[in-house]
Amino acid sequence: MTQAPNIDGILITWGDRLFYPGNRIVKGQPQPRLSGAAARQRAAAIRRRIEATVVRRAPQVMVKVTGGGRGMKAIAAHFRYISKNGRLEIEDQRGETMRGKDTLHDLADEWRLGGSLIPDEGEPGRRREAFNIMLSMPRGTDSASVHWAAREFAKSELSDHKYVMVLHDHQANPHVHISVRAESVRGRRLNPRKTDLHRWRETFAAKLHERGIEAEATRQATRGAARRYPELWQVKARDDGRLLKRPVPGKLSVAGQASREEAQQSWRELAKALAATGSEADQQLARSIEAFAVAMTRQPGATQARSRDQQGSTSDRHR
Repeated sequence: MTQAPNIDGILITWGDRLFYPGNRIVKGQPQPRLSGAAARQRAAAIRRRIEATVVRRAPQVMVKVTGGGRGMKAIAAHFRYISKNGRLEIEDQRGETMRGKDTLHDLADEWRLGGSLIPDEGEPGRRREAFNIMLSMPRGTDSASVHWAAREFAKSELSDHKYVMVLHDHQANPHVHISVRAESVRGRRLNPRKTDLHRWRETFAAKLHERGIEAEATRQATRGAARRYPELWQVKARDDGRLLKRPVPGKLSVAGQASREEAQQSWRELAKALAATGSEADQQLARSIEAFAVAMTRQPGATQARSRDQQGSTSDRHR
């Protein structure tokens, strides 16, 4: 008789590869083994993420750094843009709200002098004095919940910084613009990296969960997506006028293709193990994973993207 696999251990082993890549074994040094109760709890959390991804197809949060200002004129211009020139309500890090053109002038003065002096004009190549962040959810998501989750996200991730936020719910999908002063009140500077963006997505999704909104912050490789957003260095180069070549939408890098293939292997291992437990619920989940994995192979990848490039496609549409 074939022995059923240790499904909790397999969920943790392969689920960590999919959802928590930062927990991978480094240089042959494994993480401490979890106790029985802790292992069951972690396996249950991974199972919930698997079900959210392959069964319920939970909507994905989006957190993007859209640019930043070097001088106060650029920062104030962004205040005007996100507030529609003062017509929309702005909320700051203290939870105070403001509206109107005059308040924008007061806000700019507060930021200019609230720490190291921010000059009016920024010079190309100089450090950013502010970062612009956008948090978004798909069409149909409750905008009040998105606003609340963005507020809680900012309290958690941007504490000690001056920031303002504005909800945009008049467009197809509700989203919140945040402008954050790079220098904190303690003199430390914000410098977001790729790992920070992934953590920010996880935090935003967790806050939405607190409001009863189903949301996931799954990596693109894990869900087989090929939508390519500009890297942070590309955003910075674009703002400086130094970006010589725009990234090709949908085109995977060598590392991106490797990450996708690794994710596909993880999904296959999970499906195989779940199918062998003898549980009808596990077998049904295994079938959902298999269907999801098949759909992943049909997503446009590096080979297809290169083929489109060779055919001279110039489409910039993001699907």
